Amino acid sequence: MAGQWLKQLKIGNVVLENNVILAPMAGVSDLPFRLLCKEQGAGLLGMEMVSAKAIMYGSRNTEALMEIHPGEGPVSLQLFGSDADIISGMAKRIEDRPFAVLDINMGCPVPKVVNNGEGSALMKDPALAEKIIAKTVKATRKPVTVKIRKGFDEKHANAVEIAKAAEAAGAAAVAVHGRTREQFYSGKADWSVIAAVKKAVCIPVIGNGDVTNGETARRMMEETGCDGVMIGRAAKGNPWIFREVRAYLENGEKVPPPKPEEVKEAILRHADLQVRYKGEYTGIREMRKHIAWYTAGYPHSARFRGRINEIEDMEELKKGIEEIFRQNPDGKSKTPPQTAGH
Repeated sequence: MAGQWLKQLKIGNVVLENNVILAPMAGVSDLPFRLLCKEQGAGLLGMEMVSAKAIMYGSRNTEALMEIHPGEGPVSLQLFGSDADIISGMAKRIEDRPFAVLDINMGCPVPKVVNNGEGSALMKDPALAEKIIAKTVKATRKPVTVKIRKGFDEKHANAVEIAKAAEAAGAAAVAVHGRTREQFYSGKADWSVIAAVKKAVCIPVIGNGDVTNGETARRMMEETGCDGVMIGRAAKGNPWIFREVRAYLENGEKVPPPKPEEVKEAILRHADLQVRYKGEYTGIREMRKHIAWYTAGYPHSARFRGRINEIEDMEELKKGIEEIFRQNPDGKSKTPPQTAGH
């Protein structure tokens, strides 16, 4: 019966090869990282969220965020904003770009987004949320999806209401994160809200929150009935999670973690892609956090992470990577890593 969990997923007129999806994450799911996740079998790649207003004003930084590699599809481009005319207008303006799905962000918890009435703040105004979705669906030929949370806070846990509004407005699917905005990413995700949304709507429902391996992915699908799983933080420094989750959903197989040599090669390839697409100055600086994620749990990694923040060019990066893998030929520690200073 294991094979029933890994399946194609239809979102509007787009058919995904599988239902294991990379979540859109600001500062993480950029083009270089998406390429690595694609190689490991992610069925859909969520791009970093893009401001609809920034597209309207012709921001150069935003243009870079929207770059898509011909070999990485299918990708989902995520817009955020609170003005229905601007979001729908920008959806129309960019619809010929090579993304498969247009996603509307109604889940971002970051204060500077929420304070503008955008992201998860839209869950406080179901009428506006529905208006934004309806106008955007009419404006573009691409299927439109929506990413929401359980609610803004526990007193206003209205994911079901928002999901119904999204369906009524023509959304092709909805992704539900089982935490409120108030929780950010702390505490435990409430999967029961994903199950409630699944019962309430006929469009595909993608579950998000606390999927960390194959077992949790399958358990989420069993408990909620969701049509697919979306993986966010657990993919940081771990593109192999898509390989792992796919194997477990398909046949219950537990894929061993990547060997140290594979991790080392991935870091170097990731860094190379960063430099190729962003230049050495930006690429190396942005790579620092990824290296910290890749090497978390390695003995001596806390000390090494201090050095990471001083790396400024590719040669230094290669030397540092060689050093940490020379010191750790067996990979991650079998015991929890000690905190720095102990």
